[in-house]
Amino acid sequence: MDKLYWLDQIKLQDRAKVGVQAFYLSKIKQSGYPVLPGFVVEADVLRQFLETLNSSESLIADLPHSSLHLDVNNWRQLQQVAGRLRQEIISATVPPHWVRTIFQAARQWQRSSLILRPSLAISTNQEMKNISGLLESVYCPCEEEEIGKALKLLWSQLFRARSLLYWRSVGISLPKINLGVLVQPVNNAIASGILNTKSSAWDIEATWGLGLAITNGEVLPDVYYIESKTGVVTERQLGNKMLAYRLNHGTAFSAQQLQPTLDTNFLLAYLLEESQQQEYALPEEYLQELIAVGNQIVDELGANLTMSWTVAQESLSTKLYITEVIVPQPVNKNVQFIQGIGAARGRIIANTYILSSSQKPIQVPKGVILIASVITPDCLPLLQGIAGIITEQGGLTSHGAILARELGIPAVVSATGATTLLKTGEKLLLDGDKGEVYRLTGDREKFPSEEMEGLINQEKIVNYQPTNLPIIATKLLVNLSQWRLIEQVQCLPVDGVGLLRSELMMLNILGEKHPQKWIIEGKQVELLELLSEQIRQFARAFSPRPIFYRSLDYLSYNLPSLSTETSSILGERGVFSYMQNPAVFELELQALAIVQASGYKNINLLLPFVRSVEEFIFCRYKVEQAGLPQISQFQLWIMAEVPSVLFLLPEYIKAGVAGISIGTNDLTQLLLGIDREQGKLGTIFDEIHPAVMGAIAQLIKMAQAGGIPCSICGQAPVLYPEIIDQLIAWGITSISVEPEAVERTYQAIARAEQRLILAAARRQLNN
Repeated sequence: MDKLYWLDQIKLQDRAKVGVQAFYLSKIKQSGYPVLPGFVVEADVLRQFLETLNSSESLIADLPHSSLHLDVNNWRQLQQVAGRLRQEIISATVPPHWVRTIFQAARQWQRSSLILRPSLAISTNQEMKNISGLLESVYCPCEEEEIGKALKLLWSQLFRARSLLYWRSVGISLPKINLGVLVQPVNNAIASGILNTKSSAWDIEATWGLGLAITNGEVLPDVYYIESKTGVVTERQLGNKMLAYRLNHGTAFSAQQLQPTLDTNFLLAYLLEESQQQEYALPEEYLQELIAVGNQIVDELGANLTMSWTVAQESLSTKLYITEVIVPQPVNKNVQFIQGIGAARGRIIANTYILSSSQKPIQVPKGVILIASVITPDCLPLLQGIAGIITEQGGLTSHGAILARELGIPAVVSATGATTLLKTGEKLLLDGDKGEVYRLTGDREKFPSEEMEGLINQEKIVNYQPTNLPIIATKLLVNLSQWRLIEQVQCLPVDGVGLLRSELMMLNILGEKHPQKWIIEGKQVELLELLSEQIRQFARAFSPRPIFYRSLDYLSYNLPSLSTETSSILGERGVFSYMQNPAVFELELQALAIVQASGYKNINLLLPFVRSVEEFIFCRYKVEQAGLPQISQFQLWIMAEVPSVLFLLPEYIKAGVAGISIGTNDLTQLLLGIDREQGKLGTIFDEIHPAVMGAIAQLIKMAQAGGIPCSICGQAPVLYPEIIDQLIAWGITSISVEPEAVERTYQAIARAEQRLILAAARRQLNN
């Protein structure tokens, strides 16, 4: 190791040695901006270290010059190779004089703690726009032995399975990767976060303590929206910040401490006091300072930047520092980037299949990323076995997004131009967390979907076996429609199925025919058998837990249509269509009666889009004719999604409504006058708008007053988990979510109930 590269001395010609992140941080530090001091262990040090590895294995002996021509399609081999390489690095010894040089340089800061940050440069100038999650910063004490461990831990991340896969997929060989290590002092922080600047608008994310809570996705940060030209804060959104991180120095701390994190036990997570959770993390004075500094840096480096920042606690003061600057680089012409909205979590690499709007195929190859202008529920038969979804239209609550979340596949919606910019057969990296799509270089061989999910898909429904879960009083239910998911979902810690979507379930058996057409063609008995058997599968799997079957909610883009009328967000929605033509509704009731007669007493009926008490009475009469109330456990509920229910709920209860389920998606679009399928309106489709939250609160309280249960089954509790506290405080009896959100919603409910119990206990003590 020849030298260390100090941030205040790095020159343009040093860029490849120190990496892009350190280079830009150095540039703004030398311009006088508030950047922590630091130095870089250059990329050649890693190469020298790899050359010292003493192993007879050819794979390791060839490092760092090996191009690692791995078969990334062979999942097991990839994991084995990655594990072997990382173990070799972790168990090796960093030359003591290297560690001593770093320690002596860092000791001058007189700080007890350090952070080692990865700083990459690709010698082919093929800079990647986003490699978040591949390489992570490492915290350590300022001690020689610990510095050596931290250095190896950071270097070893270059050889994780997902890293090897990424380099291979974008056509970058190991000798072309320059990994520098930026070493900086670190103190505890009052607040930390990210500033994203774009030419049109900025946003600032903030949380209490060190920034690891945001990096790990363990908090929903506060968000400030900034008008870029004036620097005016146009909107503030309070996040859901239940925990924070600090350095684990063993000092006294008032908040409830959790288990130390990381292998070194060096960082400590702690629970925030309830009062602190309800406060914005970033003090106003530092908010204004951050905006001012951001404006100056934008003038120097360009309009589109991502900056990490921290308000550090120093001995006698606090100070704002910029800790990282990411400048988007020109991407290789073979790497196409498309931005959309992340609608279903996970990352996947697979080949594309473009779905033509003019002609839909009979089937789609398995393991592909399906790209379409819009995914409507009638596309459901085509989605079995695909790896991911990209649509040009739609928002977070569009049917395509809901389907993707239920099927457990990553999805990006509102990706403008996807069907024209991309072609069938191209290889893509789809990031459903960030809403980003990359066209990748390399061979055209398809990555098997199931192998890739095991590698980089971060949200996957598995046979979840709950252990040591806290007891919750609020019922947690699950939204379902696909019988193929029953085996995976029935072991989740849920109290039943809060929403069995009939229109999506029936698409598996209807083919291309509207259910009314089956009846017209004399196939009523056949359809009845198919439908009752599908419902029976759910009843059998979850018995004795209740299932709420929602009867068909007609939309011309929901089911194969009988007419050529233009579709709308309303159309012949819900019960109105039953009154116009009751045959299909009567068939559904017969199917439910058949399931009841089979011995299953856990089936209930949920009526969609009820506009008036007269509509409900019509349905109640049909239900009585079918004999469903003969089973005492049977309940007839309605969806509370049409705003008229806010005024009529007492009348509905008098007419026999046994419970309500709030559909936040439709309630929001009807209260705010927004079509939720239009992704461009996503900024104003706000399920926590004061009008929507006020309506939800009113419905819960009216249900309580009427003595009936009230559930909620829209996307709001999943997209905005911070409202769960309010829902439970208001008296919601159950929350129903997609399978992928069950575990985190369970924990959110437990925390919310615990806070209510503690608050009640404190009030009692004070009295």
